[in-house]
Amino acid sequence: MNGEQTLGTESIGKLLLKYSVPAIIGMMVNGLYNIVDRIFIGNIPGVGPMAITGLGVTMPIMTIILAFGMLIGIGTTTNISIKLGQGKVEEARKHIGNAMTLAVITGIIISVVGLLFVDKMLMIFGASENTLIYAKDYIKIILMGTVVNLLAFSLNHTIRADGSPKISAGIMIIGCITNIILDATLIYKFNMGIQGAAVATVISQGLTAIMSLYYYLSGKSNLKFERSSLKLDKKIIISVCAIGVSPFAMQLAASMVQVIANNALRTYGGDLAIGAMTTISSICITLMTPIFGLNQGSQPIIGFNYGAQNYHRVKKAYLASLAAATGVLCIGYIFIRLFPEMIVGMFNSDPELMEISIKGLEIYSIMLPIVGISVTGTNFIQSIGKAKQAMVLSLLRQVILLIPAVMILPRFFELTGIWMAQPFADFLSTTITGIILFRELSSYKKKQQESEKESDSKKLQCMKKELALDSDSKH
Repeated sequence: MNGEQTLGTESIGKLLLKYSVPAIIGMMVNGLYNIVDRIFIGNIPGVGPMAITGLGVTMPIMTIILAFGMLIGIGTTTNISIKLGQGKVEEARKHIGNAMTLAVITGIIISVVGLLFVDKMLMIFGASENTLIYAKDYIKIILMGTVVNLLAFSLNHTIRADGSPKISAGIMIIGCITNIILDATLIYKFNMGIQGAAVATVISQGLTAIMSLYYYLSGKSNLKFERSSLKLDKKIIISVCAIGVSPFAMQLAASMVQVIANNALRTYGGDLAIGAMTTISSICITLMTPIFGLNQGSQPIIGFNYGAQNYHRVKKAYLASLAAATGVLCIGYIFIRLFPEMIVGMFNSDPELMEISIKGLEIYSIMLPIVGISVTGTNFIQSIGKAKQAMVLSLLRQVILLIPAVMILPRFFELTGIWMAQPFADFLSTTITGIILFRELSSYKKKQQESEKESDSKKLQCMKKELALDSDSKH
């Protein structure tokens, strides 16, 4: 039984496990890079609170670098998949070299511009005189390593499109383990502090980039690398940017939200409030990461069955992914409520920072049990081909509702208002997404009946043709 038949016939539960577990592992490993850095940095003796605050100030820059990684990586990967599907292997091969060149050129530009204006950017992004030194120590090293960052991210994505998802995941796991070991060694054994965390990240990304390059240069890849493909092709660049611009724009929007939030946090809660948000967002991202992996796994199942007009399986697949997402988020929410000190304490043990973080976490996470509707619902709408509607729903939660909430609520509730902004956006976006989902899923019963009638009609016509042929042959 081939893959496509399996998507249309195998039990939804088995399919979700088969497709989601590798995606969840990949997402968790990728997310650990930043989370591990934050845990080690927050526990640096004597300077942990200011160091993790400094790290929080650098997040908009980190997000901008990620945005360019997604522009090149996702744009290239999708184009390779399309070209291979069309049987245009030579064109698909050219994308590999172009991705390498784009990553190097873009990385150099970001490094130079970033290092030239690092002080001004950090002050705009929420740094104070107390936190600027830590933010600068960290981000200067990260900016120097932008080339390997972009190479690692974009090429690792293309390895999956080349038909080697296990190799892609293995490279990511090796990079992540290396980062953890180097973090502990450089920060504590060699007393390099926050700079040690940055060096560990760059070395780990460098290792990932080298292994990804070796995959293509060794000749073991399905798409063979050719030096001639390093020369930039205008058509390829345009096609990569056309597809990659959507996730690129989403990350830039996220960076803008981080800048606005950091400045509001510094105004209403001081430097430690930024450190608290860094901790809170890390905890919530950790809980959301399996949901993003679940979305990746459910997408081909929903998309295939929607295209095949198997609407009952579309509905079943979505509801199963929603149930799994809600279960994970509810368990996470219970843990947050029962063990807030233990969870926050992983990132920092400073009493004042812990107090701010725990209070903020309790408010910030209050909508976690229902937010699965918004996150999986947006993915569902995208999976059935309604990309524009999905984009609006996604922006609704993270930008359209969140930015006004961050700017308005603190005027009435001060620091508490900033913690309230995300659950406010979550509640409204979940309500709107829920209404759209209800209407979409409610229409499937009628669509299924129409599809079955159409199928029965075609079968009947085939039977009549066969009977007519039999009759003619007898005569």
